Amino acid sequence: MYTVKQEDIYGADDRLILENCTLCPRECHVNRFDGGYGYCGTDARLNIATICIHRGEEPLISGEDGICNIFFAGCNLHCIYCQNHEISQCISPAGNSAMDLDSALDKIVKILADGIGSVGFVSPSHVVPQVKAIIKGLHSRGFKPLTVYNTNGYDKRTTIRGLEGLIDVYLPDYKYVTKDLASEYSGASDYPEVALKAIKEMYYQKGSTLTSDALGRAENGLLIRHLVLPGHAEESKKVLYSIAEELSPGVHLSLMSQYHPTDNVKHHPLLNRSLYREEYESVIETMGKLGFRNGWVQDMDSNLNYRPDFSKENPFE
Repeated sequence: MYTVKQEDIYGADDRLILENCTLCPRECHVNRFDGGYGYCGTDARLNIATICIHRGEEPLISGEDGICNIFFAGCNLHCIYCQNHEISQCISPAGNSAMDLDSALDKIVKILADGIGSVGFVSPSHVVPQVKAIIKGLHSRGFKPLTVYNTNGYDKRTTIRGLEGLIDVYLPDYKYVTKDLASEYSGASDYPEVALKAIKEMYYQKGSTLTSDALGRAENGLLIRHLVLPGHAEESKKVLYSIAEELSPGVHLSLMSQYHPTDNVKHHPLLNRSLYREEYESVIETMGKLGFRNGWVQDMDSNLNYRPDFSKENPFE
């Protein structure tokens, strides 16, 4: 157990959820105030791996100056190829850090005061009460930055519904539509249906329009991300079909080629290499055929630019 003034951080509803945790689709029912670590590996504290300026997001998200990203430790998916495995699986010192709210706010405010106008919550599905506490804390200090919910997509629809009015831009992954693949790679056979329901709730809140300011920075809306995996171009095409049919080809889409094999998959028969150009281009072709008209694609050398080192103060520099 640990001692912290949780009554100063969480509302009554969020406290009840954390005492018998059903926050995410895992529904582990652990008491996170007693240090009960469920699937995500985190308790009820602000388990934050790093707070830093990040310029590696989509141009509409980070702009020229970057975004203040809050990278949470732990995750409710354990993807075998995770690029952020140092912190997502809570197995290294970088993934076992907890801050008090004031210290976290101090770091965020320092970045905001230097002219950064947005805050991104990265891998927040298992820490939504903490996200709310940070937003509330920033407002109490007179800061109301644009907020970005940067999620793996494995969120309960009810949890997303509870964020309406607090989140300006939803930035979800949509990884798979095939249950067996979701089970093998991310330990969640229900990922396809869960993610689609969550994204539909985001779409219900925001619609297809992603508004931006005079400088081209996103202000409000939905941007769906999909990472094309080596050997799985056909799965990526199925994801695009799902988005077009279940939502709209008018949604904003980020089709990523940045996959880089980590040591965890160096012996995997498919995931042990980078993406081939012809694989990625075939998915881009399908994107065009389906009528997607708003979005981004990446250069094939993008895999060289997204290799974070979370032992550094800024993992991306």
